[in-house]
Amino acid sequence: MKTKYMIRQLVEKALNIQTLTPEIENEINFELTHQGCISDADYEALELLMAEMDAGRIKLVPSL
Repeated sequence: MKTKYMIRQLVEKALNIQTLTPEIENEINFELTHQGCISDADYEALELLMAEMDAGRIKLVPSL
């Protein structure tokens, strides 16, 4: 599932299910670490995710 905008795809997944799961969060963190830099599209996706979480439209599921 490696693509140019992997973080954006992960954010889209979280937005679709209206939940940020530990798995999605871990994958986003991995991609941020692995890429070393972030594309404008991925950055905007992360900003949208944070805004949606701040507005209460995306739930954060704690890890077990």
